[in-house]
Amino acid sequence: MIEFLWNLASFVVALGILVTVHEYGHFWVARKNGVKVERFSVGFGKAIWRKTAKDGTEYVLAMIPLGGYVKMLDERVDEVLPQDKDKTFNSKSVYQRIAIVGAGPMANFAFALVALYLMFLIGVPSVKPVIGEVSPQSIADKAQLRENSEIISIGGKTTRDWQEVNLALIGHVGDKKITIKTKTRDSLYIKTSVLNTVDWHFAPDKETPLASLGITPFRPTVHNELAAVAEDSPAQRAGLLVADKLIAVAGKETADWQSFSNQIKLFPAQEVLITISRRGQQLSLPVIPDAIERSGKLIGYLGVGPKIDAWPENLLIDLSYGPIDAITESAKRTWNLTTLTFGMIGKLIVGDVSVKNLSGPIGIAQGAGSSAGHGFVYFLGFLALISINLGIINLLPLPVLDGGHLLYYLIELFTGKEVPEKVQEAGFKFGALALLMLMAIGLFNDFSRVLG
Repeated sequence: MIEFLWNLASFVVALGILVTVHEYGHFWVARKNGVKVERFSVGFGKAIWRKTAKDGTEYVLAMIPLGGYVKMLDERVDEVLPQDKDKTFNSKSVYQRIAIVGAGPMANFAFALVALYLMFLIGVPSVKPVIGEVSPQSIADKAQLRENSEIISIGGKTTRDWQEVNLALIGHVGDKKITIKTKTRDSLYIKTSVLNTVDWHFAPDKETPLASLGITPFRPTVHNELAAVAEDSPAQRAGLLVADKLIAVAGKETADWQSFSNQIKLFPAQEVLITISRRGQQLSLPVIPDAIERSGKLIGYLGVGPKIDAWPENLLIDLSYGPIDAITESAKRTWNLTTLTFGMIGKLIVGDVSVKNLSGPIGIAQGAGSSAGHGFVYFLGFLALISINLGIINLLPLPVLDGGHLLYYLIELFTGKEVPEKVQEAGFKFGALALLMLMAIGLFNDFSRVLG
C-alpha cells in the first residue's frame, strides 16, 4: 500500500507539473496574441480549487489529474459581445492560431531542456558501463562481447553510463543489427562488435534490454553475510546479528545473497527456520518475516542488508557540468530523447515494435515513483523524458490533439479556406476513438505486467 501511495503521489505531482507547463504554453501565447482566456484548468471534472483573476480568467484545479485545458473565447462555441470579437481565437490569423496551438508542445520541449539543464548542473552520480557477465550462447556472446569490457558507444552514440546504454539499445529495438564498441578496462584498444538482432525478442515487462541480449552489468561482489540489521525488524527480533553468514532457509541451502532473498520472499508472515554461521558456530533461528506488498503480491521482508564490496574508484563518474557546458549537454539529451521517441513511434506504425511495449498511466506512475525514490536529479530526468513524450504525442496528426488542429490550420494555410466543420467533427470523432484505443492498449499492458 505504501508503494502504491508513493507511486500515485509521484504520478500526480509529475503529471500536474507537465500539464501546467503544456497548458501555460497555450495560455501565454494566446494572451500575447490578444485572445481572451476564460479558463485555465489543470485536471478535469469537479473543481477542488478555483480563483478568478482581475482580467476575468478563471484558474481551476480539478479533481481528475489526467490532463488540463485552456478555454479561449471563440465565436464558434460562445456568444460573444461586439466589443470582444477581436479577442476571440477564431478571429486571429492562421499563423497566430498555429502559434497558439503549437505553443503547448513547444513548452514541453522547453521544460525538458530546463529540467535536464538542472540535472546536469546538479550532477548525476553514475558508473561506467562495464560488462560483468555474458550469458553463454546469447546474442552478446555470439557477437564476442566479453566480461570486464566497457561499452563506449552503441550505433555511433557515446555511452558514458548504463542509462545511456539502455536508451541507445531501446532505440535499436526492431533493428536487424546493432554495432557496439567496447574497450577493456586496462587497455585503450577499441573493439567493434556487431550484434545480430534479427531474432532479438525484448519484453520490457519481463526483462531489461541488456538482459535480453545476455549482458549483466558489473556489480561489486555481494557477500552472503549480514552488514545491517534494521531496528525492530523481524531479523532483530529473531536474534540475527551483523556478520552472521547465511547458510540456509527452511533447510534449503542459499549459495548467494540473491537465493537467500528469493527464499525469504516466499514466507510472508510465516515462521521459517534460518541457518547461519556465527563465529564458526552453526545456529538455526526461527523467524517470522513481515508481509509487504510488491506489485500486487505479498512477499516476506526480513529487514537485513548484505555485505557489499566497494565500487572500484575508476568506475565511478559524476555527470555534472558548469553553467555553460550544462546547456550543451541538456540540448544533446533532449535531442536524443526526441529522436528516440519519434523513432519508436515510427517502428510502432510499421510493425517493427510491438504495441505490447506501450505503457499506460500505471506504468508511468511506477516510473515516477521509482525515479522519485532514487532522488531529485533522477526525478528531473524522468520529468524531462515524459515531457518530451507528452509534447510529441500532442503533435501527432490526430484531430483531437494539438497536432490534428495544426494539420487543419496547415491545410487552411495552403488552400486559403478553413476545413469544413463537418470534416473537422468527423476527424475529432476518429481522433478520440484512436486515442481511446491507444489508452486502452496501454492500460491492458499495464495490468498484464502487474498481474503477470
